[in-house]
Amino acid sequence: MKLARRMSSFAESATLEVAGRITRLNAEGRNVISFAAGEPDFDVPEPAKEAAINAIRRGQNKYTPVAGTDALKTAVIEFTKKNLGVQYAKNEVIVSLGAKHSLYNVSQALFDEFDEVVIFTPYWVSYPNQVLLAGATPVFVKSDPDGSFQPDMNDLKSKITAATKAIIINSPNNPTGAVYTNEVVRKISDLAVENDIYLISDEIYDSVVYDGVRPLSPVTLGEDVRKRTILVNGLSKSFSMTGWRLGYALGDAELIAAMVKIQSQSTSNAVTPMQVAATEALKDLSFLPPRVEEFKRRRDLIVKAFNSLEGVNCTSPKGAFYAFPDFTGWIGKSFDGEKIRDSVQLANMLIDKAGVGPVPGIAFGSENHLRFTYAMSMEKIEEGMMRLAAFASKLS
Repeated sequence: MKLARRMSSFAESATLEVAGRITRLNAEGRNVISFAAGEPDFDVPEPAKEAAINAIRRGQNKYTPVAGTDALKTAVIEFTKKNLGVQYAKNEVIVSLGAKHSLYNVSQALFDEFDEVVIFTPYWVSYPNQVLLAGATPVFVKSDPDGSFQPDMNDLKSKITAATKAIIINSPNNPTGAVYTNEVVRKISDLAVENDIYLISDEIYDSVVYDGVRPLSPVTLGEDVRKRTILVNGLSKSFSMTGWRLGYALGDAELIAAMVKIQSQSTSNAVTPMQVAATEALKDLSFLPPRVEEFKRRRDLIVKAFNSLEGVNCTSPKGAFYAFPDFTGWIGKSFDGEKIRDSVQLANMLIDKAGVGPVPGIAFGSENHLRFTYAMSMEKIEEGMMRLAAFASKLS
């Protein structure tokens, strides 16, 4: 079969690929603990579940406007104003099938061939692939080498050209858990204004932060920044609603209209009962603090376990629910006579030999690292780290 040329320009999502492989292995009778998918193990808040059930029973199962119901757009606007103090209009909001879908719509509406899009490494696996699907070119900017994973501002300045169309910000960050400092966000925003560049701010983990840290959203830095920023968020992470596929974007009305146009020819509206559930969910985040505290306990456990292993170094994340340990000390060593060459081989060896399933760091643009989620029970984390330690004891 002769597929479209674009199919060779991008890769399958590494996180979903690894998670799918582990699922298949476990279905075959293997016992692999998956640290791959960023999916909280907490349940959906009861008000959201009840709202969805009641919507279905009331017959609220028909099409809605492509950009979402008036009630949900109002809820998104009020939620954003409450959390960030920034006011949006209804024609500046679009509801989509998850934050990933929102980001895809942004890329398709904004980027052309010969455009360049700045992406900080390490990055979420879909950023460069969505840019490539739009025909544009991802340009990678490194993080500072001090372990904090803050963007290297000198490298950023050197990468900005006349072709630079946008900069993608993800804080708290996937895969590192880093929260960009206020100073860094301000400097990035200043560069965007000075060079007439759009900012795409993926804030899907904004409510999952630790140690008193609070992420700074560019949209709060004045009208010049707000009008060139597309804020993307959703209910998958904070609300544990991964399978409900509900995300949204807020931005300039002209860009939002273009995204609505694209969505009208692809998916139409987000699932109607899920919109009703999201409208209810956005009213109350009181359930979240105990969950964040539990995530913190898990973070502390897993980071301590990584740093107890010879040749492994792990920075303590300030947000999200991922650890991104550096396994440089393991590269070049052997397990049962097999030499570890890179993060892909190491991840596969851990799945096959240790029953532990992380995602290779190269998928995030950072070789020698592995990403482990800790969005799972303490018991599973403890068992997984025991298996990892047993694997480490056999390295030579």
